Amino acid sequence: MFFVKDKIVFGMAMMRFLSCLIEFTAALLFIKFDSIQTALKINALLALIGPTIMAVVMAIGLSGLSGRISPVKFGMILAGVILIFVGVSRES
Repeated sequence: MFFVKDKIVFGMAMMRFLSCLIEFTAALLFIKFDSIQTALKINALLALIGPTIMAVVMAIGLSGLSGRISPVKFGMILAGVILIFVGVSRES
């Protein structure tokens, strides 16, 4: 099995594993309900969950880096994450 050296990395991995389980469950629900309307509703919920998981994983990772990198680099990483969310949420 795996030996956990860093709890931060383990937390990030577990959040991604949770995301995977949610996506897999949604795919099974698509098949179970066999309806385009229901599949679109489930997919809409996934569109909310995906960015939330990303934000949580980034927050966990940044909290782990907070004492290891300079404040300037920390700010640059944080700005990059914010720009990702702004970039995907704005219409062209």
